[in-house]
Amino acid sequence: MTPSKREIRIIDTTLRDAHQCLWSTRMRTEHMLPILPLMDDVGYESVDLMGTVQFDVCVRFLHEDPWERVRRVHQAVPHTRFRALIHSKSIAAFDFLPDDINRLWVERLYANGFRVIGAFDGLNDIDNIIDSLKLAKKLGAYTFGALSFCESPLHTDEHYVKTAKALIDRADVSCIMIKDAGGLLTVDRIRTLVPALRQVLNDRPLELHSHCLTGLAPLVYLEGAKLGCDQLHLSIKPLANGAAQPAVQTMARNLRQLGYKVNVNDALIDKVSNHFAKIAQREGKPVGVPVEYDNFHYQHQMPGGMLSNFREQLRVAGLSHKFDELLEECGRVREELAWPIMITPFSQFVGTQAVFNVIHGERYASYRTK
Repeated sequence: MTPSKREIRIIDTTLRDAHQCLWSTRMRTEHMLPILPLMDDVGYESVDLMGTVQFDVCVRFLHEDPWERVRRVHQAVPHTRFRALIHSKSIAAFDFLPDDINRLWVERLYANGFRVIGAFDGLNDIDNIIDSLKLAKKLGAYTFGALSFCESPLHTDEHYVKTAKALIDRADVSCIMIKDAGGLLTVDRIRTLVPALRQVLNDRPLELHSHCLTGLAPLVYLEGAKLGCDQLHLSIKPLANGAAQPAVQTMARNLRQLGYKVNVNDALIDKVSNHFAKIAQREGKPVGVPVEYDNFHYQHQMPGGMLSNFREQLRVAGLSHKFDELLEECGRVREELAWPIMITPFSQFVGTQAVFNVIHGERYASYRTK
């Protein structure tokens, strides 16, 4: 596809996935509220606000009412559509919950203002998300079905095309999202994956969500736009790059230079960026910086949220020097478990087992009968 002034829409991830990756999901509601009126006028397609881990962290670590956050944010930004992401049938835990509880969750998301609701499953088993997506659409939400991406002998383009077609045929989703939580997409892979998906999407939008963990995401995004991605997930500096998404400031400039329309307000984005830069400086929070290409990442394939939590938990335990050893063990465990996608809950399963193996000094020792 040639640009010919084709518009690329931006989905902002600053308030959810960006701080999940860089601040271990520790952005507080008070960090958000002062800047929200400006974000309302930026011109985003939608703004990502809550997955399921945000509900968990709000209660466990921030001592906030997550539903109160949702209501206050929607009240402050009346003209922006906010997104909620559902994790399979598990909500905020790893155990599957009864269908009526999952239905109640979807109903409460919609009742509290979410008008864009999507779902993913760590195995791309769409039987676990079809009912939630159908209910969200029945309630009036714009729905997206996420394709959980990874690199393995099993996860071919054919697998993703089959999954996307099933989401369209069975749930009539409004759009399809490529969810590359591990930042694993390469330019070569996007060149085969996007055209294959476009064959079954017809006029439905295709979203691209990746991370800068290998340094390739900005190039992957530009190539994805060229091949037919309509909406890109981006975050605002300083909560961009590193383990998070590419920066909207840089991507918007590059896309425009290539001939695409990107209708966001750059001046307002700069003001939002300054707001979060001040918070990072005041509270000693990390800021995202571009990373060098690291082939080691394809061995362990850990997503950004897991990496930031690993660093923090190892630091607290006085084991920061074990970080690289832990990632090497994650790669070994993943292969032994037949290449699960490193996304919730499997990244946590693999990561936890790797921690046990490294800490105990003997692999799988904690599960052996004495």
